[in-house]
Amino acid sequence: MAHLSADNISVAFAGLKALSSVTLDIRPGQISGLIGPNGAGKTTLVNVLTGFQMPTEGSVNLDGKPLTNLKPHQVRRLGIARTFQGGRLFRDLAVIDNLEVTGVGLGMSRRAAVAEAEAMLDWIGISALGGRAAGTLPYTDERRVAIGRALMGRPAFILLDEPAAGMSAQEATDLSSLVKRIARDLGCGVLIIEHNVGLVLGLCDHIVVLDSGAVIEEGTPTEIRQSEKVRHAYMGTAADTALPVAEVLL
Repeated sequence: MAHLSADNISVAFAGLKALSSVTLDIRPGQISGLIGPNGAGKTTLVNVLTGFQMPTEGSVNLDGKPLTNLKPHQVRRLGIARTFQGGRLFRDLAVIDNLEVTGVGLGMSRRAAVAEAEAMLDWIGISALGGRAAGTLPYTDERRVAIGRALMGRPAFILLDEPAAGMSAQEATDLSSLVKRIARDLGCGVLIIEHNVGLVLGLCDHIVVLDSGAVIEEGTPTEIRQSEKVRHAYMGTAADTALPVAEVLL
């Protein structure tokens, strides 16, 4: 089965290691989670996977072929898409144009890009926003448009960086439903990077936990809930809190 992998990735900035020998696999149709405290290296890893950051050591591979020296637009054309924490929409363009521009950038004709953009907005359930200027959208709608834009061209993999940030509980639940559809209906491999640990535990098939740039745990949601290492990373030593791991991570 096709997969996207980070193999023993290390990144150093001015001699300080942001990532240390991190390995991660993302497979089509699977929802993977990447969690960890602030400064754990989560976004740095996403940047490496998508060509925005060169690793100091290790390699990124798609179906066993190295991607490490490719530029971000080249990685995107190979079917690896991402969203950003800040949305990064073209604020002066209409929502439909944000998606159309992406399609054209991926090599579609303008007609094909418009048709796919319209279909994508309808599939996500935000077709009513198509004519709105992106800069006038509420924060949560920006996130949904950003996901729609990332799905243009039907990528094999999508990496979602903090998609639920600032969302209410109901909005996060709606986001979870959308992510499940992306994996199930589009067959897309999803990596979701989130501070909302409860959302990740309820959504993902497999979870990797980073702390101080290194993988400290990985496994199923049940295994992550039961991990003393994970509880320690989020809450300190056993002497610091009497809460069981499951309560800490909910």
